[in-house]
Amino acid sequence: MFRPNRLKERLRRGDKLFGAWVGSGSPTVAEIMAHAGFDFVILDTEHGPGGIDETINLLRAVQASDTPAVVRVPAHDPVWLKRVLDAGADSLMVPMIESAADAEALVRACRYPPAGRRGYAAGAVRASTYGFEPDYMRKANDNLLLLAQIESKDAVPQAAAIAQVDGIDMVFIGPNDLAGSIGLLEELHDPRVQALVKQIEDAVRPTGTLLGTVPSSASTWAELFDRDYRMVTGGGDVPYLRQAASDSVAAYKAYREGAGARGAKGGGY
Repeated sequence: MFRPNRLKERLRRGDKLFGAWVGSGSPTVAEIMAHAGFDFVILDTEHGPGGIDETINLLRAVQASDTPAVVRVPAHDPVWLKRVLDAGADSLMVPMIESAADAEALVRACRYPPAGRRGYAAGAVRASTYGFEPDYMRKANDNLLLLAQIESKDAVPQAAAIAQVDGIDMVFIGPNDLAGSIGLLEELHDPRVQALVKQIEDAVRPTGTLLGTVPSSASTWAELFDRDYRMVTGGGDVPYLRQAASDSVAAYKAYREGAGARGAKGGGY
């Protein structure tokens, strides 16, 4: 269904936004996350389960709230991009953008002609509220928010060129894949990883394109906002559930062990 892109508008106003991942593929969980109060949620269809039908159900669940949804697509495949846009996504995160050519191809795939080559079905798709939204085709290009992910050492020297492509709204740094590309997966404190991150930051900032990323052991969300990142995506549904479940079990085990010790001291009847 068509809505004005509130996430894009808030970024234009200068807001700094904190969000969360939805990786479980569950519409119920996505709906809960959307009502929790985050500035946005990212529906992860790169690593999460499901296809277009499941993505539509996730979008429906989140759109029951006022929280904007970003869909992270599996790749910059024009066929998938066309389908997820027709499904009603208005904000896309696209992994592994390696060059300005990749970024230009991404923008073309997501915009109607003459600005791009998105296929036409505007009067019949969910994105236009099945044709009920007046002048949807003109609105769609302006309403779109595109986040290009830089996640490899090969993309780092291209960061400024990627950021300068018309239609790319944000460069979103993926620090773990970036670290992995130099053989340091999960070693985000390593000075070599931090040097690559800083190189991207220094290249992108002068272009005026926004920056986004995730907090890590190297940088908290507060530190990232202090460095002028505009979107920071914290935890997600799966790790939140895992942590809450683990904490509950740990509390029960501590109680059980304490009760056993108390029983031993008492000696029974």
